[in-house]
Amino acid sequence: QVQFVESGGGLVQAGGSLRLSCAASGTTFSFNAIGWYRQAPGNQRELVADITRGGSTNYADSVKGRFTISRDRMVYLQMNSLKPEDTAVYYCNTAPLALARLWGQGTQVTVSS
Repeated sequence: QVQFVESGGGLVQAGGSLRLSCAASGTTFSFNAIGWYRQAPGNQRELVADITRGGSTNYADSVKGRFTISRDRMVYLQMNSLKPEDTAVYYCNTAPLALARLWGQGTQVTVSS
């Protein structure tokens, strides 16, 4: 059974960087488009970046120019110039529509001011 496993979160000061990793457990990593989502307390989960198998990428306006998504057998999210408003639990899933059965535990990113 496929499930995504996220890692790489942590506590960082504003202006710092983190690199998140996403692996799929249970089967080959064969989905076309994979996205990074985030959910802050009290907010809905939002898609912040996605990448197709061919390497095409899309970014939310709020992270454009600061975050970079990439993939090989895993999917990565390089986050630079982090802001306190980037604080959230980050998840990966299929994009642009996530599959409910594939949500993992996520990885917490906390940016202090």
